[in-house]
Amino acid sequence: MFFSRAWTLFGAAVVLAVILVVRLFQLQVLEYTVYKTRSEDNRIEVQPVAAGRGLIFDRRGVLLAENRSASLLEIVEERTDGEIAETIRAVGDLIEIQRSEIEAFHKRLERKRRPYQAIPLKLRLAEDEAAIIRVNGHLLPGVQVSNIAARYYPLGEIGAHAIGSVRRITADDMKRLDRNEYVATRYVGRRGIEAFYEHSLHGEVGHRRVEVDVRGRVVRELELSAPRKGTDLRLHLDSRLQILAYTALGNRRGAIVAIDPGSGGILAMVSRPSYDPNLFVTGMKSDTYRTLSGSRELPLFNRAVQGQYAPGSTFKPIVGLAAVSKGVTSWNETIVDRGWFKLTGQQRIYRDWSWTPEDAGGQGIVDLRRAIYRSSNVYFYDLATRLKVDALSVFAHQFGLGSNTALDVYAAADGILPNREWKYGAQGEDWYTGDTVNMGIGQGYLLVTPLQLATVASVFAARGRWKQPRMAISEDESMESSPFSVIGPSRKDWELMIEAMEEVVHRGDRGIGDNGTAWGYIGRNITYRMAGKSGTAQVVGINQGEQYDESELDEFERKHAWFIAFAPSDDPVIAIAVLVENGGGGSSVAAPIAREILDAYLLPRIASNR
Repeated sequence: MFFSRAWTLFGAAVVLAVILVVRLFQLQVLEYTVYKTRSEDNRIEVQPVAAGRGLIFDRRGVLLAENRSASLLEIVEERTDGEIAETIRAVGDLIEIQRSEIEAFHKRLERKRRPYQAIPLKLRLAEDEAAIIRVNGHLLPGVQVSNIAARYYPLGEIGAHAIGSVRRITADDMKRLDRNEYVATRYVGRRGIEAFYEHSLHGEVGHRRVEVDVRGRVVRELELSAPRKGTDLRLHLDSRLQILAYTALGNRRGAIVAIDPGSGGILAMVSRPSYDPNLFVTGMKSDTYRTLSGSRELPLFNRAVQGQYAPGSTFKPIVGLAAVSKGVTSWNETIVDRGWFKLTGQQRIYRDWSWTPEDAGGQGIVDLRRAIYRSSNVYFYDLATRLKVDALSVFAHQFGLGSNTALDVYAAADGILPNREWKYGAQGEDWYTGDTVNMGIGQGYLLVTPLQLATVASVFAARGRWKQPRMAISEDESMESSPFSVIGPSRKDWELMIEAMEEVVHRGDRGIGDNGTAWGYIGRNITYRMAGKSGTAQVVGINQGEQYDESELDEFERKHAWFIAFAPSDDPVIAIAVLVENGGGGSSVAAPIAREILDAYLLPRIASNR
């Protein structure tokens, strides 16, 4: 029995030994190549390398958007010991981690991603925080501090709406982006120039083969396919003018756009209130974001290109040129402005801006020239009814109204240039003569953006031959535009209208009440000739028989103040539109801002040419 059992055990041992030898032979000889490759794959990783984002400069070479080194805290889930929650708790014992950062981390973790992909927990680490994590790295498997090139905007809130900003890539972003190109990218252009030129600024991703240890830490780099840095951009924007325009608006809500009439280049684009775009790179507390997004002041809203407002009297020069070019009126034809206008067979009274119950006499004998520099509403009420809306709409479209004519301005609104067809489609109603009356003074359904009114000023400056507004200076011929031409007015018509717009600013008291509407506010001591037009756009309707009383209205229901201008009027180098939202009178509020900006831009040029 003993020998029988011994031989049985011996046989079993031999069989097991044979199986072991056969298995070893299979693994080490027959399948050697397969397992060697798998071993190398575990030891060697191919990692994407992010490309440096292109820089953005102003016209003088001043840096507007750069890349700065920053540290962030990341976790690789597959390399952690135990639960993610425990790892985060251990990190939280060493440095401060906000609840919002933890929530954002879990959202990123839930998205579809590559194995062993590092997920950011804290987007910006202070130097002492990064040092603490590195010193305690042996206690935090899967936790790493990475150095990245983070976007930085030197102008901060001053350039936010013009330059735009980058934001953290979201799941929605990845639906439209090339995953292979953005595999190593954390941020994407979301607004402004950053968004419009994302493809050029982003660059091309690179790759590297690295050897890693058991904890996934890089031991050495074996091979590198270098990334290609994004293209640098140079803008028409003048950073000094941008700062000046932002400062000139003060704490008022509004927008300023300045354009070079010769090139169409946008010299300044300001919207106030604004926000610091760097907050969206470094991360902000949830309370800060709620304050920004929920503010009644709308600091995240770009009024310069997205805000749509009635242009008020700044529209009158277009109406006048349309009527002259179509033979509806002439420069010599006059009407009697009694301070009010009434359509035949109707009781409604349309008033002049100067009308008061005490002085309802109006502005007397008015021709087109005087109607411009005195801004006679009554003259343009009458003129619009004779011109007809469809003809006026077609003519005004040539100035860039009713559409986005800018080459590279992100998310610019079209505005509304109404006509019969538009009203029937939008409201299901016919167009009435009263609608035309309102449109004649830039009210009613007509809506424009500050960018569009700056374009209008640029069109007048260029005497009808103009180029599309643009932000970037490009050597790419495909990005250049052929000049547009306004068809209809003669050269003489342009010059006469510009002379009338000059008198808005320069015509002083030559008789009782015969000065230009802006002369008393900005017309004194100007050493160059400026052509301009003020506008005051009504926000809420005033009932018949009532007067506008600003003190009885909510701040956000008060009139908008406009002023458009270009200078020097004989050889313009800058055209500008100023909007002060709910600011009041265009001549008294917006015109002084325009004068301040034009002085700062032109006077040094004039002095240097002497």
